[in-house]
Amino acid sequence: MKVELGISSFGETTPIEKTGETPSHDQRIRDLLDEIVLADELGIDAFALGEHHRKDFAVSAPEIVLTAAAARTKQIHLSSATTNMPTIDPIRVYEQYASMDAVAPGRVEVMAGRGSFTEAFDLFGYDLENYDELFIEKLRMLLKINDNEILDWEKGKFTPKVDHKGIYPRAKNGLPIVVATGGNPDSTIRTAQMGLPIAYAIIGGNPMHFKPLIDLYRAVAQKMGHDLSKMPIAAHSWGWLEEDNDQAIKDYFHPTKTLVDQISKERPHWTGMTFEQYLQSTGDNGAIFVGDADHVAQKIIKMMEGLGLTRFYLHMPIGSMPHEDVMQAIEIYGKEVVPKVKAYFEAKENNN
Repeated sequence: MKVELGISSFGETTPIEKTGETPSHDQRIRDLLDEIVLADELGIDAFALGEHHRKDFAVSAPEIVLTAAAARTKQIHLSSATTNMPTIDPIRVYEQYASMDAVAPGRVEVMAGRGSFTEAFDLFGYDLENYDELFIEKLRMLLKINDNEILDWEKGKFTPKVDHKGIYPRAKNGLPIVVATGGNPDSTIRTAQMGLPIAYAIIGGNPMHFKPLIDLYRAVAQKMGHDLSKMPIAAHSWGWLEEDNDQAIKDYFHPTKTLVDQISKERPHWTGMTFEQYLQSTGDNGAIFVGDADHVAQKIIKMMEGLGLTRFYLHMPIGSMPHEDVMQAIEIYGKEVVPKVKAYFEAKENNN
């Protein structure tokens, strides 16, 4: 099977262990642009930026940063990871990404999600109790806009009536729209019924625990008569790369623990991370992909093959690391990991 490998980021701004300093939001965004340019030069397939509205992540408007990257890149696909549909206007989403498509034709994608953090609900005046309803209604509106230059939309519970109005500019071949999920079965079923590609955030436990969900996605899509060859299945997982396997594992503990411990203060079902828990997550059956190129490549192959994935996003880093170290990690990923993974699946396909 043809596989695609990318990178995802939230533009993290947490204290760096080596210096104790926290990157400023403006510097982190500038660094991100350099990282995307490097990924493009290395032939990495995609770069995805997530939307957050909090101090420890710099990217609140991924479409702005991605458009700046679009103007500086030539081939890499650019995606949100995610666009938080419950708290944003679907018309503006389409207009923004269609505008980006004019800068980078055919390289733009919307990854629509609910948002794993909820600060945007208070920030933009939405009720968290409407979490699912907001997402579903606004996603359906975005899909209709994508398919129709002239929009006719009946007033919904959360969206206004639109009476035969044109939405511009238009993406020449439409915008690819993917649904991101943390593994909710209802979301998996609904996405499959709608015939949309799906991306799973696999950041804890054993990735193979997602296999029943992915099997369900395929079964529902086939039952609905959708073409699964046009519905890529992706995963996004935390990770880090260095030349030395043990050093990579050691270095990545601090940023990972920093973020997990912060989230644990906000979410009652999360606990702080111990080093033993971290080692379990970075082990062969864990969901964090840290180490040298061989280790990470083999772990990616194992997960993609076991789950039947066609796309994988390595999210690095999850907490702040020095920019020069991030650039080196991207170099290893693009020059060593991506070719190893692709060669494996190409050889497997040729032997079938």
